Amino acid sequence: MVTPPSGTPRDVAPRLLRAFAAVAEERHFTRAAARLYVAQQALSRDVRRLERELGAELFVRSTRHVAMTTEGERLLPYARRVLEAQEELAAAFARGSAASRPLLVDLNTPGLALGRVLERARGLAPRCELMARFESGLTGAAAEIVAGRLDASFGRYAGLPEGLRAALAQQPVRYEPMAVLLPDGHPLAALDEVPLGRLAGERVYAGAGNDRTAEWTDLARRLFAGRGVEIAPPAPMAVGPEESARVMAKHRHPILAVVGFPGLPGAVLRPLVDPVPLSPVSLVWRHGTSHPGLDALRRAAAELAAAEGWLNRPADGWLPDTDALIMMSRA
Repeated sequence: MVTPPSGTPRDVAPRLLRAFAAVAEERHFTRAAARLYVAQQALSRDVRRLERELGAELFVRSTRHVAMTTEGERLLPYARRVLEAQEELAAAFARGSAASRPLLVDLNTPGLALGRVLERARGLAPRCELMARFESGLTGAAAEIVAGRLDASFGRYAGLPEGLRAALAQQPVRYEPMAVLLPDGHPLAALDEVPLGRLAGERVYAGAGNDRTAEWTDLARRLFAGRGVEIAPPAPMAVGPEESARVMAKHRHPILAVVGFPGLPGAVLRPLVDPVPLSPVSLVWRHGTSHPGLDALRRAAAELAAAEGWLNRPADGWLPDTDALIMMSRA
């Protein structure tokens, strides 16, 4: 059994150990700082302070590379155990009061199948208050979750930055077949289904410029790559069906959506085929969150996914490889 580094003080601030562990796992100070949502300078100060308190150098730094020293390798398993114990302690004392506060869940867009997950969860946990909101894409919602202002959301987990994903847990829920929203009179509006190849030469709006929906814009770029389809330039964010319809009528750009997207005045929704592009949807929450409403939400999502075949990927379904791997995983 290895012994802790000599001279280890009795009281080391968990913040310092958290900074050390993040750098040890990322092997990069900038990525570690992004993962912890702190300035790089602050992270570097914490690591240097820990080195002073331990009387040992933990990293060998260069302009391009960060490597752990032998002392750093020795410290890492102890640091991880301390941080895990701290999370368990916080969760244990949070359980008593968790049920008394509402669970805030962002469903992004009203009218989609995810609303059924929330309704089922409310039935499973009738004493809990599960509050819905419809404000953001997953990128925006994930930042709110990490900051503690939101409890859960749904969306494309693979599209989040690595530093953000490190603070979050996810449970695959559904493959959403994608569609295109076309303004009335568009040549493709007469089709019952739109082959993906027929969008060649089009400019399709996919949220470009909206930093809250970056994961959706990234999915569109991957889908359109090599197919002659352009992402429409950023446009003023429209709120509400009337304003969205006005903007569509003005710019005439098709909009990338999913098959369950609510209708829009002056537009028709058509599923995309050949292949069928899929939007991978996960339930996302912060690591260590303990709330009976979240337990109910996870159970509801699993039950509906199994009953409805939501995680049965179509044979002709298109999905980026990274998304496919994540959707086969479990939290």
